[in-house]
Amino acid sequence: MSKYLDPKADLTFKKVFGEYKDLTISFLNALLPLKQGEEILSVEYLPSELVPETPLRKNSIVDVRCKDNFGRQFIVEMQTVWSDEFKQRVLFNASKAYIKQLGKSKRYELLQPVYSLNLVNEIFEKNSKRFYYNYHIVCDEDSNLVIDGLHLTFVELPKFKPQNLADKKMMVLWLRFLTEIDENTIEPAPELVADKNIKEALELVEQSAFTAAQLETYDKFWDAVRYEKSRVFDAELNRAEGKAEGKAEEKISIARNLKQYGMSISDISKMTGLSEEEIIKL
Repeated sequence: MSKYLDPKADLTFKKVFGEYKDLTISFLNALLPLKQGEEILSVEYLPSELVPETPLRKNSIVDVRCKDNFGRQFIVEMQTVWSDEFKQRVLFNASKAYIKQLGKSKRYELLQPVYSLNLVNEIFEKNSKRFYYNYHIVCDEDSNLVIDGLHLTFVELPKFKPQNLADKKMMVLWLRFLTEIDENTIEPAPELVADKNIKEALELVEQSAFTAAQLETYDKFWDAVRYEKSRVFDAELNRAEGKAEGKAEEKISIARNLKQYGMSISDISKMTGLSEEEIIKL
């Protein structure tokens, strides 16, 4: 029997970061691009639901929302199944949280920034070696000119390697917690246990800390994730096959037209990639 549960699941992630404020503060300060003097000192949890999930994605996203004593809001999401529309969904949710601050009696200058931290358990930027991405509104001509308000951070967990960030200890420890701890973990690395926040988080994801009903919910979450990944893969495969069929039909149409105009079979073959035998039968 395994000793630990994977902290990326709905049950475990929300227990660690949705119930224990000290761990949430440590996690956010470590992962967000906050300057010196901007660190989070306290948080208050908010309802996590901002927008209904689509049926396909409803079980793949884990989220936590909170605000600090300055009124800044923080949205934390664990995305276990990547989809192309996820970035737009993140922007929508962050924008909605930003707008909802403005009641009838508030002024625009009182609006506080919204930080969206998105941990993705799949690789979505396949052509980049980076695993950590920050987005905010910056002037094209002068990057020093910034409109403060929305801050979007994405982390590709599968790309993370501890040596990537030797100078950011807590970021490394929290990302190691998320990427190294699962049902196969027997003994966590000494560096993780040595930090009081990570040690507390480890104790919270011990299997013995959960009831039988909670463990069943945990298993159902991963079953749903596997099902969604299978559906996404099938959808992408069908799209790819559709594109391939479309390209093949386009080549045949071009070859047929060139043949009617009297172009030689060998030249048509060179232009379309079809064999001479295929062209002769057209």
